[in-house]
Amino acid sequence: MSDQRIEILADLLVNYSVAVKPGDKVLIDGDSNAGALVKEVYSRALQAGGHPLVIPRLAGIDEILFRYASDEQLQHVPEPLKLIMETYDVRIAIGAEENTKALSSVEPTKMVLRSQARTELMQTLLRRSAAGELRWVVTMFPTNACAQDAEMSLSEYEDFVYGACLPDMNDPIGYWRRFSNWQQRIVEWLKGKDRIHVIGPETDLRLSIAGRIFENCDGTKNMPDGEVFTGPVEDSVEGHVCFSYPAIYSGREVTGARLWFEGGRVVKATADKNEEFLLKTLDTDEGSRRVGEFAIGTNEGITRFTRQILFDEKINGSFHMALGAGYPETGSQNQSAIHWDLICDLRDGGEIRVDDELLYKNGKFTIDFQ
Repeated sequence: MSDQRIEILADLLVNYSVAVKPGDKVLIDGDSNAGALVKEVYSRALQAGGHPLVIPRLAGIDEILFRYASDEQLQHVPEPLKLIMETYDVRIAIGAEENTKALSSVEPTKMVLRSQARTELMQTLLRRSAAGELRWVVTMFPTNACAQDAEMSLSEYEDFVYGACLPDMNDPIGYWRRFSNWQQRIVEWLKGKDRIHVIGPETDLRLSIAGRIFENCDGTKNMPDGEVFTGPVEDSVEGHVCFSYPAIYSGREVTGARLWFEGGRVVKATADKNEEFLLKTLDTDEGSRRVGEFAIGTNEGITRFTRQILFDEKINGSFHMALGAGYPETGSQNQSAIHWDLICDLRDGGEIRVDDELLYKNGKFTIDFQ
């Protein structure tokens, strides 16, 4: 069964998510544990007429880097990597972590240094993506490490992952196209609106979306997918938020994160665990204390927290916001070396009002978009 699901997922990624065309230069950037999926994606990229290049990531490589690299080495960005990001048409990234805690003891300042050095790469990806020059998708291959984080057996986790990506095994492309049409109605309703007010447990947040565009996340950049998002006006975020779930970034888990905003900036931040990492990451650069993304999760196949942001940010009944870089296609002007998604569950008493009209209550839309 697993082999068939791998084949179907590979076909979905190549022929729907990034729609590889003859002549496309295709980067397949995959963890070595995802070898089975990488090979299927490579095969389908060739069959679609693309020119695929596989760059495998060996488990433990980043651990070695942070242990032995000097500051100068941490800041070095290889020229071939810059060239790929500037010239390739497609990027397919496949995560498959062997040890999700491998970087837990790395000095936060080292991670910040490396992130800062890669700001230009991030900006190139965002700029070319917004201009339609680079099509990209990120997905996950199930591993024992991720299953353990999610508190599932490997077979349970495989069912969860493939269920979220392939709700309709017989016609996955048709499913995502139908899903896209449904979400587009939400996006159209949000068009031209000005203000958002979010209320939830220890959360009272206001922000402006005036002149901003909501994006329909329908499996063309993430797989699985299921969210609508925008970049709020940079100086507009006011209030406070308590994130329901651990906020995970660069292998670090920050629990009980609370942020207070004034004039769009985080002016106070606390956490029950790894507060120092939170504070150091917030000081990465000028844009890291501002919000680059506000989003509502819509994937009905994702109902529980698994410690993998690719899935968790799409939890049906949640909203999330990202500190740092915004996506230019939304109108966001926030630039940063980081993009850190933090998630808040709204299923127990939460609500979202848009221009004073109730859009969302207890994790469900109050307006029928069918």
